[in-house]
Amino acid sequence: MYIQLKNYIIQQMNQGIWKPGDKLPSENELAEQFNVSRITVKNAMADIVKQGLIYRIQGRGSFISDDDSGQLLSFEQKDDSRPIVAFLMPRLNNLFTANLMTGIEQELADHGYHLAARLTHNNQDMENKILKELHELGVNGIIIYPVDGETFNDEILNLTINHFPLVIVDRYFRGLDANRIISDNYTGAYEATKHLTDLGHTKISFISTKVSGTTSIEDRLHGYEQALSDSGLFIEYRLRLSLGTASPVEQIRSYLADNPDIKAIVATNAAIGLMAKKAAQALSLNVPGDLSIVCFDNYEQSDLSEVPLTYINQNEKNMGREAAKLVLSLIENPKQDRCSIALPSHLVIRSSTASPAPVRSEA
Repeated sequence: MYIQLKNYIIQQMNQGIWKPGDKLPSENELAEQFNVSRITVKNAMADIVKQGLIYRIQGRGSFISDDDSGQLLSFEQKDDSRPIVAFLMPRLNNLFTANLMTGIEQELADHGYHLAARLTHNNQDMENKILKELHELGVNGIIIYPVDGETFNDEILNLTINHFPLVIVDRYFRGLDANRIISDNYTGAYEATKHLTDLGHTKISFISTKVSGTTSIEDRLHGYEQALSDSGLFIEYRLRLSLGTASPVEQIRSYLADNPDIKAIVATNAAIGLMAKKAAQALSLNVPGDLSIVCFDNYEQSDLSEVPLTYINQNEKNMGREAAKLVLSLIENPKQDRCSIALPSHLVIRSSTASPAPVRSEA
């Protein structure tokens, strides 16, 4: 729509409908005509001003410039003068982050923005350094997927206090009133766990990376525990496994070997779900006959797996689009009320979950 709007103005000039000195419709009128936001119109008009094709008079509006060069060429998609929004993320090694970034890029492109993606490598010092650099470079807005275990960030606090257009995705900071778009992690974990209890499972493990400091994982743990409680099951701390960085598959394998009564797992991401599946295979456990697995998020080529994992779909592309919509709104009105949105997720049942096998009686 951004490109179409610019080409519409050029077309009106080429056909002589708008002549030198003519006043253009207002930004509000063009936004209504094309059913787009004012910020899309504003960016398109700003680019045409840079081309010298129109000029603005404060308080009066925009006017067609004098031009003797004849027929004007339409704008093409390649346009390096567009404003920029940056997206910071800990890593780009899974389908969740790729889909999240795709949603952000699609929404920004629809409104005439470039996306600048930066990796923080899950390091808070690197994250702070990049935030400072981007602010100094004059990007129009920032969307940030914070590093794991981060409970507070001075740079994010300062940008928020100063009304810089910044949106946090996937997780949040407790006590910081910042703009954020997250998934309803609590309900997602509740539904995953309830699915297993409805199948008859009573020994359900919760496997994650470090819980403390990462609000998305904390909320999932709370949802898991509430589902157990609502099903009349005890909350056993031995059923929780927090993985370290070294040999996670071996950690899960040893854990399952030491706790043979565990018959189901809620994994906080797809990578952990796949590692649990691999650990089960190392113990000659059949999925789902001996062990049921539910994870958060889908993974690449899952439909080609012999046993695709049941998962919580967070619809991360939509999360990315909503984050981009919010940052664009903040660019247009930085001092608007803070916004916190938890998007719904839903359970996708596939072949990695089943009722527990009955205990065989000894002869």
